[in-house]
Amino acid sequence: MSAMGFQTVGRDSLFTRLDFRSKVVMVAVISTLAFVWESPVAGAALTLAVIAACLLAGVKWSYLKWVIQLTIPFYILLLLTHGFWNTAQVKALTGKEILTPLFTFPQHWWLIGGGSMSVEGILYGCNVICKMLTLVLVIPLAVFTTDLNNMIVAMVRAHMPYKLVFIFSSTLRFFPLLFEEVQSIIEAQRLRGLAVEKMGPLQRARVYARVAVPLILGAMAKSQQLEVVLQSRAFTGSPDRTYLHESVLRRVDYAMITFFVVVLVVATALYFGAGVGKFSWLLW
Repeated sequence: MSAMGFQTVGRDSLFTRLDFRSKVVMVAVISTLAFVWESPVAGAALTLAVIAACLLAGVKWSYLKWVIQLTIPFYILLLLTHGFWNTAQVKALTGKEILTPLFTFPQHWWLIGGGSMSVEGILYGCNVICKMLTLVLVIPLAVFTTDLNNMIVAMVRAHMPYKLVFIFSSTLRFFPLLFEEVQSIIEAQRLRGLAVEKMGPLQRARVYARVAVPLILGAMAKSQQLEVVLQSRAFTGSPDRTYLHESVLRRVDYAMITFFVVVLVVATALYFGAGVGKFSWLLW
């Protein structure tokens, strides 16, 4: 399967044995820490921990590498944005009136003359990059290690509206179909003599842009078929039904939930009490 498609891990681990509800607590705590922590050191440590957990859970390195490479342009944009222009927020975080310049453009340069990139802005940009990576990579840690049927049952057991759960599950089931259709369209173009591998980035982007039209039309046709099937089966969205799969919280799930709740409480106390996770932590 393509690295862009929905995947499941190929081996058993602690994460595959956990109930999806405990994984939701894990994702919520990690996401909260990623949002709250301003320190690039703490943010980088959290990102590395999530990457290590993904590898231990069996998420393929090729997928993680693809995600990181795909977001490289956003990293550059974030570094430039915070390095040059996010001075007010960085000054408020550091308590400094004057930021440390990394380099300054000559005054006689047109439009950008006198512009300065600060060290503190670059460090805050690194923290924002770590936030984004953590939030993106923690999702596969929960979703890829859970069977879709067990995921649905766990969400229903958590008293989520069944219609919302059904929409979520249908979306996940549609992803592989959409990516397979993309591959089929590109293969059809290759049979007609289109060599995508030999094209430059701009030409390749134009090819993929042309793929969007038949892909959208195919997705609309599939959604209409799904609507007809649901109506023919008198779908009401009621959770009062039987389920083939079970979702049970075991001791390891309660232990995991307790662990992450304790982590959140301790991290909150350290953040406000000792400054752990604040911007200047371990920097100066």
